[in-house]
Amino acid sequence: MISVRYATENDLTAVTEIYNEAILTTTATFDTEPVTEAQQRLWLAEHDARYPVLVAERDGIVVGWASLSRWSGRCGYADTAEISLYVKSEQHGNGIGKKLIVEIIQAGQEAGLHSVLARIAEGNEISVHLHHTVGFELVGVIREVGHKFDRWLDVHLMQKIYP
Repeated sequence: MISVRYATENDLTAVTEIYNEAILTTTATFDTEPVTEAQQRLWLAEHDARYPVLVAERDGIVVGWASLSRWSGRCGYADTAEISLYVKSEQHGNGIGKKLIVEIIQAGQEAGLHSVLARIAEGNEISVHLHHTVGFELVGVIREVGHKFDRWLDVHLMQKIYP
């Protein structure tokens, strides 16, 4: 059974571990150095009901998380957020990402957001497909803007506009 709830400071160790695994082993993020729990505490403090962080638990253990973050600090972008979604590698394929994305998109709609953007590195077809399943559309490809693991990567920009 997978449950999803709003993240608390008590989740920071697990959230940090999951993110650091992605930093070190994937192109899902273009961070290249692991982050500290203190850095993640500051990051969590930037989130609220409008820009939430959710965690997924299986048997009481945090196995994934999703967030909506400010797209920009400029006031005119206040109704647009950027989505992030990470699941422990050994939990891939268990429906956790799908459950998280559905619930974070619903939370964004309830918060009154108008638009959610996703930046997905080339080669991550599973993430592109997952975003399509909840109504994201490809709006463009930004060529060679990320550099990780000794190669330049394109980024697919996807968008969901709430009805």
